[in-house]
Amino acid sequence: MVGIGVIGYGYWGPNLVRNLASLATADLRVVCDRAADRLQQVGRLYPGVALVDSVADVLQRSDVDAVVVATPADGHFDLARRVLESGRSVFVEKPLARSAAECEELIELAARKNLVLMVGHTFEYNAAVDYVEDLITRRDLGQIYYIYSQRLNLGVVRRDVNALWNLAPHDISIALRWLKKEPVRVCARGYTYLQAGVEDVVYLDLEFADGVAVHIHVSWLDPGKVRRTTVVGSRKMVVYDDASTEAKIQVFDKGIDREPVAGGNPVYGSLGEFDSFGKFQLTQRAGDLLIPKIDFTEPLKRVCSHFVDCVRDGTRPLTDGESGLRVVRILEAATLSLRQGGIAVELETR
Repeated sequence: MVGIGVIGYGYWGPNLVRNLASLATADLRVVCDRAADRLQQVGRLYPGVALVDSVADVLQRSDVDAVVVATPADGHFDLARRVLESGRSVFVEKPLARSAAECEELIELAARKNLVLMVGHTFEYNAAVDYVEDLITRRDLGQIYYIYSQRLNLGVVRRDVNALWNLAPHDISIALRWLKKEPVRVCARGYTYLQAGVEDVVYLDLEFADGVAVHIHVSWLDPGKVRRTTVVGSRKMVVYDDASTEAKIQVFDKGIDREPVAGGNPVYGSLGEFDSFGKFQLTQRAGDLLIPKIDFTEPLKRVCSHFVDCVRDGTRPLTDGESGLRVVRILEAATLSLRQGGIAVELETR
């Protein structure tokens, strides 16, 4: 049984506590928060769990093997470092830290102490994301051309981070997992309407060395809740709609085919005129629509169970420190692009 402590019971902490408390492999020992009313709520829901308002009180307990950090982003690095220095494994909500340098320090510290460092890229534990990954790995979609995603809603408006740092980590982490590579160039444009210096709407573009493009649109100032990602391949296309209750995945057997043309005369195909230089024509192809059944388990429950298993077994998490670092490197470059009017920022290859 892995003893767990949780630091932070604000916006996301209650969801983590609920899932951790339900695990047969974990024992939720203590919850820490500075707000007395939040601790009172924990006490009503989870009698027997210790309630403290000091991080030191969590780290002094001998029955805590691992700690979950669910505080605002600016506190992630310092708290994660304190947990690791105390000799305990740590789970950190996204983003892992506010800079790549901070991520690298946490990774080095966890490795030196042989502890688990995991970041909360929750959507990577969604069965629908697994399904799309399998399609791409098997090359069912053919060559991947581009990916575009929208993560929109009305609220929750944050003060500590902008929409880029709050929402885009989900879509960045999904794209990196699917593509199994990192971009070489990042550019971003953002717009501020509600609070000075805090972008409410951000458009982010990632460019990869092989020509694959990823476009991400995030906003907490939109009338509808949208969580949709489209992957366009040379053979098929897939739409992952996380907000849908009936069709989270739609696989479209459609696309544009290049067909060779005999002779050197211009060809007029269904999509326009193409001259003889390439000696091919482009034709539109439309086939079946597949809506597969996805066996759903709450992603956050999978996250919590995976973390506990990794702590117990000493194994490396799917979303480890390196995963968090990759996302933060892109967020840093995107922030630089934002501040300079959307210029392209080159990423150093690692």
